[in-house]
Order: sequence, then C-alpha cells, then structure tokens
Amino acid sequence: MNLFKHCLIITFLATTFTMYGQTYFPKSEESPYIEVTGTAEQEVIPDEIYIAITIKEKYANRVKISIEEQESKLKEAIKSLGINLENLSLSDASADYVKIKWQKKDVLTSKDYTLKVSHASIVGQVFMELEKLEITEASISKVNHSKMDSLKKEIKIKAIKDAKDKADYLLNAIGEQTGKPLIVRENEIYPIRTLAAPLIKSSRSAANISYDATIEEESNEIQFQKIKLQTSIYVKFSIK
Repeated sequence: MNLFKHCLIITFLATTFTMYGQTYFPKSEESPYIEVTGTAEQEVIPDEIYIAITIKEKYANRVKISIEEQESKLKEAIKSLGINLENLSLSDASADYVKIKWQKKDVLTSKDYTLKVSHASIVGQVFMELEKLEITEASISKVNHSKMDSLKKEIKIKAIKDAKDKADYLLNAIGEQTGKPLIVRENEIYPIRTLAAPLIKSSRSAANISYDATIEEESNEIQFQKIKLQTSIYVKFSIK
C-alpha cells in the first residue's frame, strides 16, 4: 500500500509541474513588420494588329467569282503594301470552307482569314485595298504588343520597387528602418485594351470605321489607343 501511495504522489507531482510549467514560458512576441502594396502602370502602342477578313463566293453579272480568285487578288494586294504573306493565315486553322445555301440551287462558300500588321497606318491601307476588291467583311479582331512578356516583367519590377520605397519613407518618418521581405504576393497583370471591332459596312465606306481608335481626317491614318498595363504587389517587410 505504501508503495502504491508513493506512486500516486509522484504521478500527481509530475502532472502538476507539467501543467504549471507551461505558464513559465510565454510565447515570444512577433517581430514588428510593415505591410505595403506597390503599384505600377505603363502604356504602350500596339505593334501587332490583327485584321479578320471573310471572303465569300459571289456572283457578278451571273458569273460566280470563286474564293480562289478573290484570295489570289487579296494576296497580290497584301504584297503590294509590303506585307509578308506569312502574316496572312486561315482563322482557327479552318481550312474547310463554310457552306452557305443560296436560293436552294447552289452552294456558296466562305473562308475566314487573319492578317497581322505592325502599324496603325498600314491598317487604313489594308481597308482601302479591301474596298477596291469589294471585300465587305473585315474587322479589327485584337491588338497586342510583340514584347508583352518583357513589358510584364518590367512593370512587376517597378511595382515591387514602389513597395520598397513606400516602406522606406514610412518607416524613416518614425525613425525606423526597413528589414527583409517576409512575404511577397503579386497580383496578375491585366492589359487594358479599349478597342471594339470595326466593320466595313459598305464598299464606299472603307474609312467609315467605328471603334475606340480614331482616324485623322487629313491623313486617313488610324490612331489606336495605347495598351495600358497595370499591376500591384503586396510585400510584408520586417522592421529592423
């Protein structure tokens, strides 16, 4: 019995020391830190402009004008503007013709193309050539920049530098210094392209294009709005 009592006493004391021992070592306070968000933006002129062109078989004086004939003339017109024919491709790799029923007696076909040009001034010239060829379905499908990946890297660097600058001047104001970054969280870059697709609606109105680009009346040159890149980066810095 005495041995049993001694065991109970020892177990009780060990448990008591363990419970109270936890209160003797409080958690250390978290190191001081500052949280900031750096931002950056940049505007660039698009140097990749994509023109969607649709060619359809048609009749002129009861004579069918084939897609092949119109395509040949289109290529000649493109070459005359100094545009590499490699910039002309079938849209969505759709090599098959789209069949269109016509008066239930014949089947007309159409093909969709995409033409890439590098400057807004060429766009106006392309539409003028399309007007001459009586190709009435053409529009700007999208715009982009050839160095978009590099531009995204540059703007991210600017954003994180902006975060560091913010931390520096805020802490300097209270006599503190910025320490090492503890957390860095970047937000996705969203290029802002305010462009609606233009459409030639008649063979006489190649310059009658409505979208968020503007046309200089004297030179007939299309001016596209710049692509705006915006990003932000959250950084948590320690305070020395």
